[in-house]
Amino acid sequence: MKINNIGFVGIPVTDIPRARKFYEDVLGLQKPGEFMDGQWIEYAIGKGTLAIANADDDWKPSDQETSAALEVENFDSAIRRLRAASIPFAAKPFETPVCHVAVVQDPDGNKLIIHKLKPENEKGLCT
Repeated sequence: MKINNIGFVGIPVTDIPRARKFYEDVLGLQKPGEFMDGQWIEYAIGKGTLAIANADDDWKPSDQETSAALEVENFDSAIRRLRAASIPFAAKPFETPVCHVAVVQDPDGNKLIIHKLKPENEKGLCT
């Protein structure tokens, strides 16, 4: 088997309007698709799709489930925006040899990774 792409990342939520406020107002995602009578919302991000859904009683939010890494244009600006919105951090911002990372939680406790790759000439360096 050869996997060529990620079709989508799905995140279960308990309250669609509350989740949409977080994903649209705080993260700034634009809604391209609404399905299943508004219980499945899809956001196009680059070539991928992030979906939030309240579609099945067996699919519940958890801070231990699959997480999506969201590549941001400006890491410091993204962190300031999240802090200004009082979004809880599961992992405060930190640096690796190849990227800057933080982990935040949506209103249901699902973890989202805020990520910024370093330019090639800065990889391997930590400040």
